[in-house]
Amino acid sequence: MSELGNLVHTLQMPLRWGDMDAFGHANNTVYFRFFEEARITWLSSLKLGAEGAPTGPIVIKTSATFLKELSHPATVEVRTYAGKAGNTSLETWHTITDSESGDLYAEGYAKIVWFDRKTHKSTTLPDVLRSLAAE
Repeated sequence: MSELGNLVHTLQMPLRWGDMDAFGHANNTVYFRFFEEARITWLSSLKLGAEGAPTGPIVIKTSATFLKELSHPATVEVRTYAGKAGNTSLETWHTITDSESGDLYAEGYAKIVWFDRKTHKSTTLPDVLRSLAAE
């Protein structure tokens, strides 16, 4: 376990040319898209939160710390960590590094709440997520 929690997923993704802004580096929103893609891919690998499922995750809080400019061409590695679990929520953390050099571009956070799509209320976090959470 790292200081961020338990490493639960790793995903490599290319930075696309269209992800760049007028200053020649990745737009800040791209980092959040990387976090989102990593989170959804991870949950999908656990067969959780699929479209049409009665329950799934919603993000109630998110943040990012931008540490280094990211420019095209690049392939990043997004690591996802499971932090503390509550009754209905899970803290997740992400890092974005260069897949070749290992340079750290950004760190991110998202608190997810497990959500009943019919009642539109929070519901108990699935046991598999609770088992992956940091103590």
